[in-house]
Amino acid sequence: MKNLGGLLLSYLVVGAAIAEEVPTITIHKGGRVPLAISQIIGVDGAAITHILRNDLELSGWFTFLGKEKALYTVSGGMSGGSLVGRLTDISDKCVLSKNYRNNFRMMAHLFADDIVQVLTGKIGMASKRVAFVSARTGKKEIYLCDYDGGMVEQVTHDRNLNVRPTLNSGGDRLAYTGYLSGYADIYLVNLLSGARRRLVRFPGTNSGAAFSPDGSRIACTVSRDGRPEIYVVNMLEKKVSRITHTRHGVASSPTWSADGHEIIYVGDETGGPQLYQVDVNGRSGASRRVCTGFNYCTEPNWSPDGRKIAFNVRSYGSLAIAVKDLIAGDTRVLVQGENPTWGANSRHLIFTDGNSLILLDSQTGRTTSVLRGCGKISEPYWGR
Repeated sequence: MKNLGGLLLSYLVVGAAIAEEVPTITIHKGGRVPLAISQIIGVDGAAITHILRNDLELSGWFTFLGKEKALYTVSGGMSGGSLVGRLTDISDKCVLSKNYRNNFRMMAHLFADDIVQVLTGKIGMASKRVAFVSARTGKKEIYLCDYDGGMVEQVTHDRNLNVRPTLNSGGDRLAYTGYLSGYADIYLVNLLSGARRRLVRFPGTNSGAAFSPDGSRIACTVSRDGRPEIYVVNMLEKKVSRITHTRHGVASSPTWSADGHEIIYVGDETGGPQLYQVDVNGRSGASRRVCTGFNYCTEPNWSPDGRKIAFNVRSYGSLAIAVKDLIAGDTRVLVQGENPTWGANSRHLIFTDGNSLILLDSQTGRTTSVLRGCGKISEPYWGR
């Protein structure tokens, strides 16, 4: 895991060109920015160019043309182990110049995210990694990979049952449910140092951790009081709070709102699993059901922008990915699959069909298989 140490390292090369005002690009619905890509010069230049183009193409914001027809041109070069990336407009005026130092794949991802940010004002998705469960060794272990399926890395080697991985917003800590003790406990891994500790180990079940947006708290399912309920563990104050008080059944699969004030979770008090919303601070009273129009709802994942919930429903006898717009109120079924998880841009999702990780553009419906050959894959979580 040492190669993760530089995931967040990048620094700005300050120059006169950066001080210039970046033009505002208006993207109409269905429109894309015309972009040209020149091959990156130097060691690994061809590989970086390929990754960069793939990132920008998958983002859904660009169309690729020759330099003479494009509004912007992407270029750059490798020097001393770092990438100097440049973005120029049609008059050859520099609108982005930045130096990236990392492994060549992450340098390409970071450059792509900066291009998206500068030209669209949107958050990029390429530099955030994905945690998932794979049984390719015969036991369920936790793995990491790039969002495009590259740089697959096995995190746990317990030869035991490990499930429910989640990442903090900085991408340097991973929590998961492990059974090393013979019971379900929540473990926390520092991905920079490799250090691991058991974080939640109350009597009974402790599972399904979810980091709060600021990374200071973890929501999880704990059964120490008898029935599995949602608890919040404040890691800084070492304080534990019970959030739900169900009459019967199980509360599980918590996911946080963008402001960290609310949680949506799965409850089965009415017989089948449904989504419920609760105020973490108890300001709005008891849990309230989220109306989705479906009788079976599991695996909720709240988008980083706070507007949408992705979750699983049963559709024609199989599991499908649905998205509820919490502002407009409508729910759409997008595609068959399991375990949806939002990217940082609140536009793309990653889910699994059991044998692969699949990238879904929720605006266009386009799906792209990004990882296969890792045995049975489940429970992905895309960092933010």
